[in-house]
Amino acid sequence: MKKWPVLVFILLLALLPIVPGVPEFWINQLNAIGIASLVVIGLVVLTGVGGLTSFGQATFVGIGAYATAWLTATMGGSPWLGLVLGIVLTLLLAFVLAQVTLRLSGHYLSLATIAVCLIFYYLYGNMPFLGRHDGIPGIPPISLFGYRLLQAQSIYYLIWLMVLLAAWTAINLLDSRSGRAIRAIKNGEKMAASFGIYTFHYKVIAFVYAAVLAGLAGWLYAHEQRAVSPSTFGINYGIEYLFMMVVGSVSSVWGGIFGAAVILTLKDQIQDIAPRLFDTSTNFELIVFGVLVVLVLHHAREGLWPIVTRFFSGAADKRKATAAPAAQWWSHADLLEKNGKPGHGGASNGGPGHASPGHDGAHKDPKSNGAADNSAPLLKVEAARKEFGGLVAVNDISFCVDAGQIVGLIGPNGAGKSTTFNLITGVMPLTNGSIAFRGKPLKSASAQQIARLGIARTFQHTQLLPQMSVLENVALGAHLRCSAGAIRSILRLDRHDEAALLREAATQLERVGLGDCLFELAGNLSLGKQRIVEVARALALDPTLLLLDEPAAGLRYMEKRELAAVLSALRDEGMSILLVEHDMDFVMKLTNHLVVMDFGTKIAEGTPSQIQQNDKVLQAYLGGIDDAAIADEINDDTADNIGVRA
Repeated sequence: MKKWPVLVFILLLALLPIVPGVPEFWINQLNAIGIASLVVIGLVVLTGVGGLTSFGQATFVGIGAYATAWLTATMGGSPWLGLVLGIVLTLLLAFVLAQVTLRLSGHYLSLATIAVCLIFYYLYGNMPFLGRHDGIPGIPPISLFGYRLLQAQSIYYLIWLMVLLAAWTAINLLDSRSGRAIRAIKNGEKMAASFGIYTFHYKVIAFVYAAVLAGLAGWLYAHEQRAVSPSTFGINYGIEYLFMMVVGSVSSVWGGIFGAAVILTLKDQIQDIAPRLFDTSTNFELIVFGVLVVLVLHHAREGLWPIVTRFFSGAADKRKATAAPAAQWWSHADLLEKNGKPGHGGASNGGPGHASPGHDGAHKDPKSNGAADNSAPLLKVEAARKEFGGLVAVNDISFCVDAGQIVGLIGPNGAGKSTTFNLITGVMPLTNGSIAFRGKPLKSASAQQIARLGIARTFQHTQLLPQMSVLENVALGAHLRCSAGAIRSILRLDRHDEAALLREAATQLERVGLGDCLFELAGNLSLGKQRIVEVARALALDPTLLLLDEPAAGLRYMEKRELAAVLSALRDEGMSILLVEHDMDFVMKLTNHLVVMDFGTKIAEGTPSQIQQNDKVLQAYLGGIDDAAIADEINDDTADNIGVRA
């Protein structure tokens, strides 16, 4: 969103209460919208962006409200101490609940948050020191520099200051290393794990962040209303907050505020008009909200906010033209330090562009610095076996990848090549056998741990985040090479690391020939270009071993030549590559060594020239046709047109 609409919005907020003749009802309504907006901003991060549906945000609003109500009205404490108590209790409860609920997925997570909301609604209404169902009245107003915020106009500015600060922190969080990891949870969790991102860690961050904003909303609500009771924190309010997010925007912070305004304004108008039309006090707003949500989900799945913003920024595809100039701030950042490759100068000792190894640090292995044994295989797969029930997908396969080699893993469809990739990268566990990288067994290693060792991959079916730019998708690959955490991101203290990550992503995109696509949405690219973006993302990890799953699929002839040139240059730099590909011309020209699979079993291994003459390979590819003339013709044609690398 452009800056000038935000500035106009802030100016209107500041001037509205002091305009003569503005009804107090408007101020009260804006106060309610502001308090709800705090909850919805958290939901945009948690549910809209992170994909973690929560019906329980009203619980955390209640924690913040009851904490300050008890401390101030019952114990005579300061409202500001009530804020501290409410935030601390909310944070602790959210962290504990996250450890339990976020290990669930799909509808189980949603059901768990509903259960939490029902439990706390029952507790609020049955604890004597919380006033049971009568609640706690007589909450004192907030005092600021000796001034008591008694009137709606006075607390109005505090509420909207908090909303603007929350919006700023949420935008900072989403526009960062941590934010990209949160965005990957929704549609790319396995992909993110393959680049060393501990997705559960970022689920907890999103959950706790949303809960803290809800607790802050509860504190403001308690001192604005001067009383609390359980009825305000039931499951119906949890659903209403979700309505606000869905109607406003599932991905925009400003859209979340817009959604809160739409729902609360509609609710007030319906509650005012419906009794006069139908002579009843039935909650007609729930019917209207339900119909509205269904219509939005059918016709505007991103919410109404993108429709509104077209009036400010033009068509949606204008994003590229407006984003590019603003994003160039990183172009002069320091380059991230490179990982040493075996036999190519040794490993680096770390530097300003690197984090130290740890939970969220870089993938360097301190034991390997300058000590790699170049005579041993870089990757050794020995009798690897994978069974799915009674089906053997990979049948005791063994092969090695030496340092500085490009090894092809080929075979017909269904041969088990991609499953072998998944075994190497920790996506699937081995049934039997062993896999070692630089002498270290990988059998019990997670996908994140394997990425930290310096193994990167692409996927048979592209796994990009379509609503993120190409640059942001590639920056995910470099996640491990910086260490800026969520707190630094929220406070905008991560700019040095962020600049280095984005420059690394841009460098890799330039390397693979997509330097003019940095700000395109990844989902708008052709399939061939999406595969090249995946290669750039894998290179952003700066791996020692690169696993490419059908990278040339969907590419035109010249694009394949350019990709082959990039891969050859990587080999010359010391990188090792394991390649799955069906284009035999591409494979034969590029590889040093080939491993051939069929029905999960290795049927041949050798140089490209040896594989071209292998009867078992010809039989696998020709379907068992026993025709020497056809085989000779294929071999002659291959010899004439393919430069074989020994």
